[in-house]
Amino acid sequence: MRKNGLTNEKIEKLVDQIADTYKGDSGINFIDASNLPVRGEIVQILDLLFEVLFPGHTGARSITKSNINFVVGDVLCQVQSELAEQIERAYRYQCRIKNCQTNDCEKMAVSASEHLLTQLPKIRELLKGDVDAAFAGDPAAQSHEEIVISYPGIHAIATYRIAHELSLKQVPLIPRIMSECAHSKTGIDIHPGATIGKNFFIDHGTGVVIGETTIIGDNVKIYQGATLGAMSFPKDERGRVIKGQKRHPTIEDDVTIYAEATILGDVTIGKGAIIGGNVWVKQSVPAGFTVATANANLVCRTPRTDGDTYEI
Repeated sequence: MRKNGLTNEKIEKLVDQIADTYKGDSGINFIDASNLPVRGEIVQILDLLFEVLFPGHTGARSITKSNINFVVGDVLCQVQSELAEQIERAYRYQCRIKNCQTNDCEKMAVSASEHLLTQLPKIRELLKGDVDAAFAGDPAAQSHEEIVISYPGIHAIATYRIAHELSLKQVPLIPRIMSECAHSKTGIDIHPGATIGKNFFIDHGTGVVIGETTIIGDNVKIYQGATLGAMSFPKDERGRVIKGQKRHPTIEDDVTIYAEATILGDVTIGKGAIIGGNVWVKQSVPAGFTVATANANLVCRTPRTDGDTYEI
């Protein structure tokens, strides 16, 4: 047992000091906020939705041709109940923050959960295209199953497509919780408010950032470390950041963005353009153009027997 630890008196004093920091509503206090959505529950709901989107790939349930309707129906009933509860918590949290008195949270939650479930067939079709794009775009891919099970880009995109539908219904908190779950697992940060078209492929993926107001067309390919970010943040007369304005890039169809490229601001990358690796783009790029850095002068050094080096 450790000696000379905190005495009861010191612990009581410390408790009082910590409790004093809880006074007021600073945004990090969850006291008396039982209506907050539960992160762990959101993760479980995501896992259930992945069973519907990729049946048999999660291993959570044994899927056969004869039982698939039963399994999917069972999952959907569970998701509808649990998701509606969490969305209602999120709406009630928002009502507390905005002092809303409409009391429509339960009705809105049911509507939002039903909206997501009715969009699952569309999401499935989009994900088929995303997996096909990964298989066509990566010569190392051996099968579609390998892509679904092991490619972080598909996990991140699937999570985004779920979260985006909830974002469209203006569900607070939950879309961001979902996207950050994918971010922590994959290193890919896609804001649920972004708009992304068909056949989207993120190759390798680690470090990719896609901002809230980004618009991405069809058949776009992005490599690791690419950032689609904001150039600046306009402020109001009180110096507060103005939210909701378009501040991220628009990427048109058939664009390829290579590793570590950074595209900032409300600019447009035209159809079929190629953005090379490690470039910094702050203005629009016409359709079909290629943007790349000037050729670097490479210096090679080989070791000498005396321990020094010389250039070749």
